[in-house]
Amino acid sequence: MTLVVAVVGPTATGKSDLGLALAHALDGEVVNTDAMQLYRGMDIGTAKLTPDEREGVPHHLLDVLDPHEDATVADYQARARAALRDIDARGRRAVAVGGSGLYVRSLLDHMEFPGTDPDVRARLEERVEAEGSRALHAELAAVDPVAAEGIGPRNARRIVRALEVIELTGRPYSASLPQHVYEVPAVQIGLDCDRPVLDERVAGRVGRMWSRGLVDEVERLAAAGLGRTASRAVGYAEVLTMLRGEASPDDTRAAITAGTRRLARKQMGWFGRDPRVHWLDAQDPDLVERALGLVSLADAGRLGLATDDPAPRRSLGS
Repeated sequence: MTLVVAVVGPTATGKSDLGLALAHALDGEVVNTDAMQLYRGMDIGTAKLTPDEREGVPHHLLDVLDPHEDATVADYQARARAALRDIDARGRRAVAVGGSGLYVRSLLDHMEFPGTDPDVRARLEERVEAEGSRALHAELAAVDPVAAEGIGPRNARRIVRALEVIELTGRPYSASLPQHVYEVPAVQIGLDCDRPVLDERVAGRVGRMWSRGLVDEVERLAAAGLGRTASRAVGYAEVLTMLRGEASPDDTRAAITAGTRRLARKQMGWFGRDPRVHWLDAQDPDLVERALGLVSLADAGRLGLATDDPAPRRSLGS
């Protein structure tokens, strides 16, 4: 399979634009790796490129789920890898674009998907309701500290899943998580920028979403029914709170901005731990040329780990 080019990094750094430019330059097609862009109708709040903005470049794994459905990484992996095979069979290059770290890893790396048990899951979910997610997170930390470190104490869904896998398999949940080893040949290009710049970009993005009709979009989706995954997405969750009369418009915009900034930090933490990501400055006027240079080196087998780069990435906090 031809080397997949993956554009990763925190939200609001311009991944979609770079992915589009690379697809044009490499005779490529885009494969979405943003979990929320899988959903039909979730357009404004996910900054999904419109059909016109895609400039004729085929995009895969956009608008494949209804908002009342819950996305799963296993289903995504099957669909996305099928798209990779199809793109490769037609002699074109796949350009994976998005900031959902687990979806990127499921696409590129070896990743196991242990089974589920509805009864075990239901029992754990009932305990979350009764005891709170922090109590179960403490339990997870006692039996699998590696998994607990990577799962926040408020992330009830992933805590439940981790404890479910441990109970069913008798193995640590962390043992089933992907390692930094490609199953699909790839080069990962990360976009980064200084924290003040990123914060400004986030605020601008939220302002554009608001003016383009985010509230109307959420109202339409809520009327048709939003599933658990979609209703918890940044932007959508805050607007739903406002629509219930629990927050003012100004407070809601501020909450979305703060939530998006937190998401960006989380994404940076995820991708920043992967030594294979080659980081570029999102503001570099020669960004596309530098990215193409990395692809050329990778195609020639001359690109090592990012830790070997002569100019390592800057932290968002710098």
